[in-house]
Amino acid sequence: MAEARSVARGGAPAAIDRSQRAGHLGLLVLIAVLLLGAFGGIGLLSTERAQPLVLGLLAILSMAGVFCVFAIAVGALRFAGSVAGNDLTKAIADGARDGLLVAEESGRVLYANERYLALAKADGLTGLRVPERLLAGGPDVSEAVYRLAQAAREKRAAGEEIRLSPALEGGREFGWYRVRVSPVPRPGRAATLWTIADVTHERERQENVFQELQHAIDYLDHAPAGFFSVGPDGSVVYMNATLAAWLDHDLARVGPGGLRLTDIVPSSVAGLLTADAGKAGEARTDIMDLDLTRRGGQPLPVRLYHRVAFGADGRPGPSRTLALNRSAAGESGGEGQRAAEVRFARFFNTTPLAIATLDSAHRLVRSNPSFLRLFPSRPRGQDDPGPAILDQVIPADRQRLEAAVVAAAAGQSETGPIDVTIAGEGGRQARLWLSPVEDSDPGSPGGDGESAILYGLDTTEQRQLEIQFAQAQKMQAVGQLAGGVAHDFNNVLQAIIGYSDLLLASHRPTDPSFQDIMQIKQNANRAAGLVRQLLAFSRRQTLRPEVVKLGDTLSDLSLLLKRLLGERVQLELRQGRDLWTVKADVNQLEQVVINLAVNARDAMPDGGTVAITTCNVSEAEARRLDLAGMPPADYVRISVGDTGTGIPPEILDKIFEPFFTTKELGKGTGLGLSTVFGIVKQSGGFIYVDSTPGQGTSFAIYLPRHEAEPEAEPEVRPDAANAPKARAADLTGQGTILLVEDEDAVRAVNSRALAARGYTVLEASSGIEAMQIMEGRDRPVDLVVSDVVMPEMDGPTLLGELRKRHPDIRFVFVSGYAEDAFAKHLPEGETFNFLPKPFSLKQLVETVKQTIGR
Repeated sequence: MAEARSVARGGAPAAIDRSQRAGHLGLLVLIAVLLLGAFGGIGLLSTERAQPLVLGLLAILSMAGVFCVFAIAVGALRFAGSVAGNDLTKAIADGARDGLLVAEESGRVLYANERYLALAKADGLTGLRVPERLLAGGPDVSEAVYRLAQAAREKRAAGEEIRLSPALEGGREFGWYRVRVSPVPRPGRAATLWTIADVTHERERQENVFQELQHAIDYLDHAPAGFFSVGPDGSVVYMNATLAAWLDHDLARVGPGGLRLTDIVPSSVAGLLTADAGKAGEARTDIMDLDLTRRGGQPLPVRLYHRVAFGADGRPGPSRTLALNRSAAGESGGEGQRAAEVRFARFFNTTPLAIATLDSAHRLVRSNPSFLRLFPSRPRGQDDPGPAILDQVIPADRQRLEAAVVAAAAGQSETGPIDVTIAGEGGRQARLWLSPVEDSDPGSPGGDGESAILYGLDTTEQRQLEIQFAQAQKMQAVGQLAGGVAHDFNNVLQAIIGYSDLLLASHRPTDPSFQDIMQIKQNANRAAGLVRQLLAFSRRQTLRPEVVKLGDTLSDLSLLLKRLLGERVQLELRQGRDLWTVKADVNQLEQVVINLAVNARDAMPDGGTVAITTCNVSEAEARRLDLAGMPPADYVRISVGDTGTGIPPEILDKIFEPFFTTKELGKGTGLGLSTVFGIVKQSGGFIYVDSTPGQGTSFAIYLPRHEAEPEAEPEVRPDAANAPKARAADLTGQGTILLVEDEDAVRAVNSRALAARGYTVLEASSGIEAMQIMEGRDRPVDLVVSDVVMPEMDGPTLLGELRKRHPDIRFVFVSGYAEDAFAKHLPEGETFNFLPKPFSLKQLVETVKQTIGR
């Protein structure tokens, strides 16, 4: 078949045109054969018969020839192979800027212009791809091409915009193309016209315009002035974020059917902002001082610059209204600017945020007082360049800070936050941010060579609180573990001490095994002392607080301290005047002072001085001291200081941790200071340490001041283990005792001791078993001695159940935990006695006899 090709222009591939149909040579041969056959047949006839036939044939051929001449003249008939369309139209299609391709439904290409061949990188039919194969890409592209192909099959027009990566033409990472399909009316088979237009530059221009529009909207939204627009019907069609924040309105309400003018201005002045009509083409600006209305009803004084433009018909359009805070802009001219400068200077100099500017050499150009309080350096002077900011931080932080300063000077806006430690004493810490400075050329008007702005916050206290919080969490976790271990260990020690007492009661001092049993008991008591230290550290020991006069207590304790310190260490006791009273456990408070004094003695192997001082600390002084974690209040301070070797800084934060010690093996348990810490905290106080290596250490204890209440002090329940009491000469007794204990060994030894004194003992291994024993008796027992922590039913629950049936029953709790650990779970005002484990059998008998005898 014949194929028409346009002539290439400028090296571009020639267009392909296969829409023209060539003539049929066979038809021409057939006509010639028929004519020759007709003349041959006439030649066989006689002249008379052939003459009419020849004349008729010639007449027919003459008429056909004349008809063809007229048909060719009027254009109704063309020769085969001639151009099927207007030459000008074809030239326009061949050189069009958009790629054009006409294809039949079967995929046969009828026409492709030069632009399409360039997009397809094809020279003629070789390598020519139809649009469905040419436009290949991701899922979005495939879906768009499928929709276009479907429209072509349905003989309807459609269009899509797709993004191809890489672009069809080389040299670009991606390209945007507008692809259209439309049916081509023609006889015979249906065809579709594909149009591919490169719209990359158009899309980029649209995106640039959109970004500029977004920037303009962002600038307008966050401008330091309010802006809104009101429609002729009184609706607020636009409001920037600044004004919305002033008025406390949600921007989502702005728009059709949302916020109305009467929602932001009083209805009495709403008419001032809505004009009925004006001159055609007029633009009118009014300046008004009035109050806008916040969402809560509060007034906002503003000055409005209200501009309304009128159309050709005189109707008003949406307004352009600028709102300025009247108090900030009420002054005019230079006075307003001067007031603004003074106001800015006041804000700059009084803000707690440290602000400074740096030059290219990282030196200060100017700063506010907060910055000078944070950093010791001062801004550069005329002759003194001043120190670089990098010299004001420790060497470990200089590299990070220098990189941030360089980045800010280069124009990067995200250069923080940076945590640094300020060089010098105290180890203060700060968090810094940096931002670039615009127009920092020193040759520009007002330029000082500033390259970066530095913002800083003092985070020293915050970091200290974080460290203390982490330390408190660690101490709490260790305390919980220590308390649990102490409880279980106390049960073991209780059995050891009890059976030791039974053995000692059955042996005379002259027996060979008597001393061995005494050694067992003494070591058990020593272990019990360690357990009490664990309970003190975990704040689970039993405290008997009472009103204490520290002056008298420390004076009585000084004799014991002198013996403990020895001859080479001198004790100085300096008491403050009119010391306030405190409420604490005297025995535990004395233990605190003794532990600190013994530690001070050990820190002075060559002798020295231990100074114990007391004084009152008022609430104002406590606020001035600003000690971390201690709220301002009235306190009594006890200071224990020495002139020893001091504590190295690297271990200062660990001294209150349990089992931490710097002493040699066997010379310390590491529980002394942790016990002090626990007792002070359980008493509601605070403890701080200050130490200088080579000069000494000082511990300061702050106990809250106790103010006597008008009512009498509550009576303290006697404690058989700690509180002194008159001892009965005869410890024998009578009565029925219910002994509830889940530890078999402890229950057995306690039962034997009470039975030996004349009591009838009923034993129960749990609260459930104790309830069963009580339900099987006609009359209640005289006393219940119960452990606190037991399976199935604990001691407090057992007490509650027995009180329902026997309200007057007497109760004694024994436990390895502190009394406060379970007393809070009992009803308020509940009466009971408490005996902490481990205890001797004599203490048990004394407590039982005293409780029954009430």
